[in-house]
Amino acid sequence: MKAFTHIQAPRITLLSRPKGSPERLALALSSDFPEAAQWVAHLYDQFGFDAVDHSPLSESWRNAPGQPAWRQDRQTLAELSANLAKADPALTTNGG
Repeated sequence: MKAFTHIQAPRITLLSRPKGSPERLALALSSDFPEAAQWVAHLYDQFGFDAVDHSPLSESWRNAPGQPAWRQDRQTLAELSANLAKADPALTTNGG
């Protein structure tokens, strides 16, 4: 399971937004276990974020340091999804 890797802890409370808010941000997750991915997606929602599931875990490199989705600033659901799609294995700095 890979989750909460591209947000700093204080930002979880500062950037939280209600479901349906146009300013609601998204966080990525990946897992080899669908039940775990669903649980984390629910947890993200409870914290005030949308979830982008890019499972399986072998795809977790898509939000590793050096990738477009690793951005530490704000990404909406559409932006995060697009950044995950732009991922390039040659950009990964830590092997995922």
